Amino acid sequence: MAYFSDSPQPLHPRPVVVTGVGIISPMGRDLAENTAGFRAGQMAFSPVTLFDVSRQRVATAGQADLPDAAPDSGISKKTWSRMDRGTRLAWMAAREAMADAGLTGGDLPMIVGTSAAAMPIGEDYFRKALAGTANRAQQLRRVELYQAQRQMTAMARELGVGGPIRIVSNACASGANAIGQAFHLVRSGRADRVLAGGYDALCQMVFSGFDALQALSPSGIPRPFDAARDGLALGEGAGFVMVESAASAKSRGARVIAKILGYGAATDVHHLTQPHPLGDTALVTMQAACAMAGVIPEQVDYINSHGTGTPLNDIAEGNAIQRWAGDAVGKIKVSSTKSAIGHLLGGAGAVESVICLMALEGQWLPASLNVREADAVCTFDLVRSPRVASVRRVLTNSFGFGGANATLIFGKEGIA
Repeated sequence: MAYFSDSPQPLHPRPVVVTGVGIISPMGRDLAENTAGFRAGQMAFSPVTLFDVSRQRVATAGQADLPDAAPDSGISKKTWSRMDRGTRLAWMAAREAMADAGLTGGDLPMIVGTSAAAMPIGEDYFRKALAGTANRAQQLRRVELYQAQRQMTAMARELGVGGPIRIVSNACASGANAIGQAFHLVRSGRADRVLAGGYDALCQMVFSGFDALQALSPSGIPRPFDAARDGLALGEGAGFVMVESAASAKSRGARVIAKILGYGAATDVHHLTQPHPLGDTALVTMQAACAMAGVIPEQVDYINSHGTGTPLNDIAEGNAIQRWAGDAVGKIKVSSTKSAIGHLLGGAGAVESVICLMALEGQWLPASLNVREADAVCTFDLVRSPRVASVRRVLTNSFGFGGANATLIFGKEGIA
């Protein structure tokens, strides 16, 4: 089967569902720990210990509790030692998603989104070269392991996954785009199921870059949609989902967590790092996802916003939500879970998709924390503390540098 061909979309698209989820974030190592943390309205920021931040303006981030040694016999010690931190995060989330779906591998395509990928290995290469103490063989090994495809191939082998692999690097929309591409593959009949997700780990170059841009909140605590918000916080983690046709899930008796109803993607050409102030392209992706899903804004129960906590992003997204919802905007429930774990960059869209699936499963809404005075753009219902709610459809936005915009919609209708 030509999984990644460019064949046209079928006249009768297949229903697509999610049958497994996995997550690791600063909030916890698995789905249970993350669910408990978000339901309790916890934050997960701590001093950065992975690298030296003494010369930075900010010294905290959302740092995941990742074991130093291979966590169990599910992966060889040699492979674990060669994996960079980000790939270890991805492996843990992907393994959980496969187990949750009741699958052990096979001819399974995998689509993975990331932004920084194995950057820490590249940093090691640079330090050794700069110090003049580099061992040639070790440096060549670093060059090999620095490549994202090398890391993902190793991860797939350890997971028992033998299908083709696609890597999406589309800034902070990468994880959402990976799930969206998996959705299209299954919807079009080019695959029965796809393992999809996104990941990124904290690393010194990216952290220093955001700090140099003065994009990080000086306090280390982001306040998305607060009138006095002053920047984002970085985090790390991974989220994976098993995307499967409804027919395939039914044939093997799999538990269906939710349906993937719609996906929209578009490019904002306004500026390399700044969104259009009125949220033009965010509006396009939200409308496109709704059109594919066959729903109107009033039928969306919750939006997990991109919500970084930067002055420009929150205004642009808020304006897009206002324009998208129209007169119904006051009924639209919105929050940013980056307020609890930080911005996971290439992994953000995938992790936030998993959080949306948590909300659908548990019938509750996660919160936008740390808001003291909501910005005037918040004419929607800003969820400022976790709440119990009837949730049938959720929408998640992911926007990135370079103008990458993506929207996914998940729903429970028709699921017992």
